[in-house]
Amino acid sequence: MLPAKVLDLANWKLTLPSGPADDATEIEQPELATFKNKFFQVDPKGDGVVFTAPAGGSTTSGSDYPRSELREMTDNGRNEASWSNRSGKHVMKVTQAITAVPKVKPHVVAGQIHDAEDDVVTVRLEGKRLFVEAAGDEVGTLDTNYVLGTRFTVTITATPKGIDTTYEGHTVSYDKVGGGYYFKAGCYTQSNTGQGDAPDAAGTVVIYDLTVSHS
Repeated sequence: MLPAKVLDLANWKLTLPSGPADDATEIEQPELATFKNKFFQVDPKGDGVVFTAPAGGSTTSGSDYPRSELREMTDNGRNEASWSNRSGKHVMKVTQAITAVPKVKPHVVAGQIHDAEDDVVTVRLEGKRLFVEAAGDEVGTLDTNYVLGTRFTVTITATPKGIDTTYEGHTVSYDKVGGGYYFKAGCYTQSNTGQGDAPDAAGTVVIYDLTVSHS
């Protein structure tokens, strides 16, 4: 089964931890609609898409870490999304499970808002602690004892009041308004071989449902 049969990927593109060392592969529409590989495939039950990023994988030019991650697009995947929360309501809701982390540095980002330069907010797991990070600082804890493989739903909502991240009924708020924003979801492994992890030590995230809305 194809990942596009499980998730609506019309307005996304995919970055994979393959290709030249600092020039990770990108898969855009319409190719994404019929694409799968070992880093991006449907789980055995057929109800989720598995995103895998090993510590030895290729990276983008702006990062030291590998990712198997979706980037928000518009116009059926033809253009990169770029919006502002100075007006309107912008929401990403994702049901997912973090199923594996590297051994030495067990850190994974499973969802985020990014702008033209850097991440704005991220949903990040470090060991068993799942939290919201912004500008390199923790802004609120979501779960102090996350167990790998546990399915959860997280909603990131950006409005003129700021950015709220809601997890299992608990909301973390971050007073940030800006532009050039876009959503990302998948597995952004926060380790590499330079951290001491083996090349095949991977982060893995399974996404079961993913929706984005702008109003």
